[in-house]
Amino acid sequence: MSDEATIAAPSPAPPAPTGPPPKVTNRGRAAAPAASANSETSDIPEYEYFIQPGPRGYPPLTEYLDISEVDMMKRPDESNKIAHHTALYHSDYLIVRRGQEFQVKITFSRPYKPAEDKFALEFVIGSSPQFSKGTYVPVFPTKQRQTTWEGRITNTSDNVVTMAITPAANCIVGKYQMYVAVVTPYGIRRTRKESTRDMYILFNPWVAEDAVFLDDETERQECVMTEMGIIYHGSYDDIAERDWNYGQFNYGILDSCLYIMDRAEMPITNRGDPIKIVRVASAMLNSRDDEGVLVGNWSGDYTYGVAPTSWTGSTDILLTYNSSKMPVCYAQCWVYAAVFNTFLRCLGIPSRVVTNYYSAHDNDGNLKTDIIMDENGKIDRNRTRDSIWNYHCWNECYMSRPDLPPGFGGWQVVDATPQETSDGMYRCGPASVQAIKHGQICFPFDAAFVFAEINSDVVFHSRRKDGTLEPVRVNRTHVGRLVLTKSPGDVTRRDITDQYKFAEGSTEERTVLEKAEEYGCKREKSSPPAADVDVVLPNLEISVGDNFELNVEFENKSDERRTVDAYISGSVVYYTGVASTEFLKYTHIKVEIFLYLTDKKEVAIVESKKYMKRLVEQANLHFIVTGKIRETGLIITAMKVVTLRNPKLIIEVSGRGKVSEEMIATVEFTNPFSFNLENVYIRMEGPGMMEPKSRYYSSKRKKNKTPISKDSLYVLICFQNPTVRTCYIVFR
Repeated sequence: MSDEATIAAPSPAPPAPTGPPPKVTNRGRAAAPAASANSETSDIPEYEYFIQPGPRGYPPLTEYLDISEVDMMKRPDESNKIAHHTALYHSDYLIVRRGQEFQVKITFSRPYKPAEDKFALEFVIGSSPQFSKGTYVPVFPTKQRQTTWEGRITNTSDNVVTMAITPAANCIVGKYQMYVAVVTPYGIRRTRKESTRDMYILFNPWVAEDAVFLDDETERQECVMTEMGIIYHGSYDDIAERDWNYGQFNYGILDSCLYIMDRAEMPITNRGDPIKIVRVASAMLNSRDDEGVLVGNWSGDYTYGVAPTSWTGSTDILLTYNSSKMPVCYAQCWVYAAVFNTFLRCLGIPSRVVTNYYSAHDNDGNLKTDIIMDENGKIDRNRTRDSIWNYHCWNECYMSRPDLPPGFGGWQVVDATPQETSDGMYRCGPASVQAIKHGQICFPFDAAFVFAEINSDVVFHSRRKDGTLEPVRVNRTHVGRLVLTKSPGDVTRRDITDQYKFAEGSTEERTVLEKAEEYGCKREKSSPPAADVDVVLPNLEISVGDNFELNVEFENKSDERRTVDAYISGSVVYYTGVASTEFLKYTHIKVEIFLYLTDKKEVAIVESKKYMKRLVEQANLHFIVTGKIRETGLIITAMKVVTLRNPKLIIEVSGRGKVSEEMIATVEFTNPFSFNLENVYIRMEGPGMMEPKSRYYSSKRKKNKTPISKDSLYVLICFQNPTVRTCYIVFR
């Protein structure tokens, strides 16, 4: 035998797998898959015997109490839907809210005898109902035998029994099947499975025991029952409004909302917890990682879908997603917030759309937005990567937070716009507004991210020749300048900034920022000396296509002469603050201010031909003025976003509005330009009266009158004629 060690030849590697990976199942891990689809139901046997069959089979049960008819009392004018505030839902099914009593009428084959007859109502949800999971709930009419749902007989007349049922205030929300079961000595006889006895149970903000209870009727009417809303956009000093039809009661919307949870494979047993539902929904409303409802697009190219600015309501989006099972194109932040609002209100969770002006997108938790300048004070756009959104929309929903210390329930921030991942998915919230205001950013979920959106500092850095950065100016008040939502019961706006942050510069604000730093947020510690020259940019109201003057005012606060080397630049930007193109190159101006508290104005002429062909949607122009004071070497800066105003639509309605009578709505649009408008997209919607309709006009259309559909929708086209500047859209 040789003394030399032998080395075995390596075994051949197994062949690489081909084809798609095998689907992971529950086999070996659980006895049965967890129920995660409300649309999947189980088959409950009509007969369930207690005994084994004899030689002649099972004994007949015909001599015992039988069920002839079940009336769900589901018409909109009946007591159930009126008492439960669900009469507005366009549905043929019974819709009630949990924690509140509703009634059904049962007609038996003979008069009901309480001493002899035993029956129960059974409520089932999901594919594997279990009593211990709350997916199978029997409800008995006697006090001696009650479950988590209470039951009682309220009236008996001949063969008809009226029974009242009170679902638990924390029960699962969704679509249930109801059975009537009669108990005999030999077994149980049930009604057959019929869709007419299906029913929906929703959250109940009117009941104190429900986690979404909101003790303000005005707020409840606005945040649960109101179908039309206003979403604020534009800029901080030029606020614009966008009407939106939430349509939470429209036909098919409730099923579409339940489908969203099914598509997320959310366990049925979790669907009684509003915290879990809104967290799942905030991920499912965007399509980034789960084939959710909406595809985000900020590029300006919407060839394969609908431009975000063209949507007028949520109905089309949700119904399309439910029917196609594919994400809908396209959305930006206010579309995500609006559709999320529909989802929440439809399920009974009080919600509202909120707009934050000058919203920072902080992806590293340092509470800083960095702007890089060269040593002369000019912005270095190649190295400036951070941006501040002119505005950003998210949602607030109202609920208790038993997972947090007392005092942090109430309004919670949820955001479906895909910005950063949270627990591996693009979602945000729910984050307690109270926690955000008081700097408790350690609380789940994503409070630190929202805190940064409204509290970041804008830091201007001067980049030296050796590449190092020196902070030269810190603006601590620019971000989170204004937070707005619609006033309840009115069409005015409501300033809720004080619900998110204390007054700038106050003792409370400093305490909150120190608290946030304890939890890891990093702020700019330096305090560069304040310059003794101020630069001010005016508020402007400019329409698209206008030439205008940009007046830059320099004010000397010292008692000595000051000379400023200033630079003015202008860029076309998206509403997210990302620059598209620069139309006003850096213009150098030398300003000399001689006396204390005197000012000097410089005027920059902005011609429409310089920006018109570069405009992106929402038509935002961003001006930055930076300068360096020769005598002190200090940097001065000013920024201004100018939102160009689009031509207005004027709507006139003829005649009086009466049911079943024709009305004509005329929409007037004036072309303010001296050139033809091409590729015009028109979209109209009449909540409760007319489904969304759209029409596209290409540059080839030359006729003045074009029929749109058989229901007499006509458009008088003037887009191709620059001499005729007004067009009329007539709807019957």
